[in-house]
Amino acid sequence: MWRYAAGGGAGLAALLGGAMLWRSPSTPASAGLPSRPAVAGQAAASDLPDSLPEASTRTREEKRFDRYDKDRDGQVTRDEYLAQRRKAFAKLDRDGDGRLSFDEWAVKATTKFAAADRDHSHAMDRAEFATTAVKRKPTRTAHCPPASDAGVRPPASPEEES
Repeated sequence: MWRYAAGGGAGLAALLGGAMLWRSPSTPASAGLPSRPAVAGQAAASDLPDSLPEASTRTREEKRFDRYDKDRDGQVTRDEYLAQRRKAFAKLDRDGDGRLSFDEWAVKATTKFAAADRDHSHAMDRAEFATTAVKRKPTRTAHCPPASDAGVRPPASPEEES
C-alpha cells in the first residue's frame, strides 16, 4: 500500500514542478554570463536576414511538364513528348539507318562485358563477373554537424567512462 502512496506523491510532485516551470517567466539560460565570441564561419545574429526565402510552390510534376513543353505553350505535343526518346534512339543507332540491330540496342551491355573480360577469353570467371555488379549509391541520411561550442562535449562512450 505504501508503494501506491509513494507513487501518487511522486506523480503529484512532478505535476506541480511542471506547472511551476510552465508558468515561470522565460529567461535565457545564459543570463548573467558574458557573451561568447563569434566562432569563425558563423554569422552573427545581426547578419541574418529578417525573413526567410519562400519555398517554390512548383511540384515535381509541374517541373517535369515544363521540361517537356519546349515551346512553352502550356501543352505537350506528341513530338515534344517523344523528343527525348528520339535523342536516346539516335545515340543507339550507330549506323544511322533508322533501325536498331540487337548489337546496337545492347551496346551498353556489350561494352560492359568487354571491359569485365580482362583476359579476352570471351567468358567471365567469378572475379570478372563481380566487377559488373551495379554500383549502388549509399542511402542519404540526415547528418547533423558536431557541436562547435567549446563548452559542449558529446556524450562519453562506455570506453571513456572506465
